[in-house]
Amino acid sequence: MSQPDPDAVRTYLLALQDKLCASLEGEDGAARFHEDAWQRAEGGGGRSRVLHRGAVFEQAGINFSHVHGDSLPQAASERRPELAGRSFQALGVSLVIHPYNPYVPTAHANVRFFIAERPDAAPVWWFGGGFDLTPYYGFDADCRHWHATARAACEPFGPDVYPRYKAWCDDYFHLPHRGEQRGIGGLFFDDLGDWGFDRCFAFMQSVGDHFEPAYLPIVRHRRATGYGERERQFQLYRRGRYVEFNLLFDRGTKFGIQSGGRTESILMSLPPLARWEYGYQPEPGSPEAELTTRYLTPRDWLSDA
Repeated sequence: MSQPDPDAVRTYLLALQDKLCASLEGEDGAARFHEDAWQRAEGGGGRSRVLHRGAVFEQAGINFSHVHGDSLPQAASERRPELAGRSFQALGVSLVIHPYNPYVPTAHANVRFFIAERPDAAPVWWFGGGFDLTPYYGFDADCRHWHATARAACEPFGPDVYPRYKAWCDDYFHLPHRGEQRGIGGLFFDDLGDWGFDRCFAFMQSVGDHFEPAYLPIVRHRRATGYGERERQFQLYRRGRYVEFNLLFDRGTKFGIQSGGRTESILMSLPPLARWEYGYQPEPGSPEAELTTRYLTPRDWLSDA
């Protein structure tokens, strides 16, 4: 079994951040990412890049972080109590994209590597990540394209990988207090280490590399769709659900806060504008109602095709 190589992971993640920033700047055409480099008092740091008020993207954040410390934050140790007391390194790239046009979905992706060590034992390491899509107005073709690309990312690693990580994504991006999904899902994986370092690293890279071909064709197809105040207000209302999930349930948000990360970087996943409306119910039979009845329900979009 190959030995874990955090330096190789770091090199890939920095290049991935550069590549995705360049692609989104090219797609937007009007705005560029602003970078903030930051350091963490307990060890490590990162570089946060945020694009504001572009032509297509209202806000897009793509963050790289590499933090380390003498003991695990609670968000990690409560899941893996056998690792308490170990030093750790955590490396990752995370991104969230909030477009202006309500017909263009919000998108999220994350790829990460974690290693916990102590002098008298072998290191414990794993990979995690995935990507998921949150539409405000649903289109079957977009859902099929998104999931077909997710499946393509998994295919070299076995026929059971996509179904397993697709189901895990549906389970994870669920708002239990609302009884609904955050979006149409995609891929989610964690604690991946059984394949050996080289194969696990290759899978993480495949997931990271497939985000752009999964998302940008949808952006290009929907960005010119006309919309009015009704669609914009519904988008802002549904963005409130995004806020609820990220603040109440997201592991990455909890880990970032508990590990002493940069708060602005951790919360860049939140939309620049959102709203809540007490007791709101969409008109029956409307496109807004269809979002919940058809799209925010786990389903096999590829078999449906």
